[in-house]
Amino acid sequence: MAHPEPLMAKVILVDDLRSFVDGRAAEVARTSAAGVEALHRHRQARIDELWLDHDLGGDDTIWPVVEVLEMAAFEGRPFDIGVVLVHSANPPGVAKMLQALRRWGYEVRSATGSPQVAYLGE
Repeated sequence: MAHPEPLMAKVILVDDLRSFVDGRAAEVARTSAAGVEALHRHRQARIDELWLDHDLGGDDTIWPVVEVLEMAAFEGRPFDIGVVLVHSANPPGVAKMLQALRRWGYEVRSATGSPQVAYLGE
């Protein structure tokens, strides 16, 4: 008798340069626009972990992604996210992200310096 496959955690990483060190299955968005698209694709599903970097290269930042999360909560339909992990090396950006997302009831914590994400050689 075949055993059912264990359910894979749905993980989204929004970061312009870093990746997961352990190579875990994750959807990776390298820009804020790609991050917004990823959220919309998974709108009706649970996202177990959402990893967010603040600075996404050039003038791009995470704020369009945060605004989508805020607007959904404002409309009474917050995204179903287990935990938002903010892994940015930008302390003021981290503080603003934590404050904004906590205000709307998301489970969010700082993961700055996490060994789970790093700049991997291509």
